[in-house]
Amino acid sequence: MKKIFLSLSLFLVVGLNAQDLHFTQTAQTPLLINPGAAGVYDGWERVIVNHRNQWLGAGTQFMTTSIAADVNFGKSRTNDKAYVGLGLMFYNDIGGNSKFGSQTGSLTLSGILPMGGSGHSLSAGIQGGFGSRKADFSNLTFTSQWNGTSYDQTIASGEANGMASFRYLDASAGIYYVFDGGQSSFSRNNDFKFQFGVGGFHLNKPELKYTTVTAGNLYRKFVIHTSVISDIANSDWSFDASAVQFIQGPHLETILGLMLRRRFQNGTKVTGYSQDAYFGFGTYYRFKDAISPSIMVDFKGFKFAVSYDVTVSSMRKAYTGGSLEFSLSYTNLSHALFKTRGRF
Repeated sequence: MKKIFLSLSLFLVVGLNAQDLHFTQTAQTPLLINPGAAGVYDGWERVIVNHRNQWLGAGTQFMTTSIAADVNFGKSRTNDKAYVGLGLMFYNDIGGNSKFGSQTGSLTLSGILPMGGSGHSLSAGIQGGFGSRKADFSNLTFTSQWNGTSYDQTIASGEANGMASFRYLDASAGIYYVFDGGQSSFSRNNDFKFQFGVGGFHLNKPELKYTTVTAGNLYRKFVIHTSVISDIANSDWSFDASAVQFIQGPHLETILGLMLRRRFQNGTKVTGYSQDAYFGFGTYYRFKDAISPSIMVDFKGFKFAVSYDVTVSSMRKAYTGGSLEFSLSYTNLSHALFKTRGRF
């Protein structure tokens, strides 16, 4: 029965004009949130890998994997002049007995403008790419295959494999504002960072032709996001609070996050050659859907996080399991690979 339920869920998702995939750890998916975030971070080059296993123990697999890399060109160590960010991202989303799959690749270009060396910066980015969809209905079980005691896939279902594979072009854009108080203060326990951005995805409303006779368009998606990272005065503790609102056609999704972090290694405030190291724990909350306890470690440019979604919505009546998510990123915090050291 679980397979039948999950197969029906797949058809419902297709009927909703294909909402986008999502990760719980929104801070670890910057290019999926806002094209303007490409190249906007402490350091020179960055690589992020995300993996999500949806509905553990449900009898079928729903897996999402993303890999993204971005670099910046023309950035100075004092971050006092305009520079360019360039990002590349791929993801693969596949699940269900039909192996319904979505694959995308994109290239992102951003321009970042620091404002007077006071820690303020504004960036804008554009993103272009491609997507593809495919599925195989031959592995699904239909009611016509009930033999009186069980479902028998050797019985002809009478259903054609009506899922057409197709590809499409995609266009997105975004703007991103950051205030980093750590750039304008040498105080050890006085770091404060505020971020706010708006991204627009699928702005060209690409056509999704799931069958040879019918087609629909992918809804435009708008993302509004903000976060605050602040040290707690006179302590080794800080907090990271975030909020992300997704709007895609008639579909809304809200993700709130709060992480408490403890610094176990101090970085250098002036040279930047050594960065603070943290251990953190907290939770995300996807409104009316799931609570996601999470832990993370940030050490020498590496950041690893794991979270587990506990379903709290009415979906729990049909499925009591959860979803496991991992993320791993590395940011080059020393000399840039693509620049001459003498220019810093």
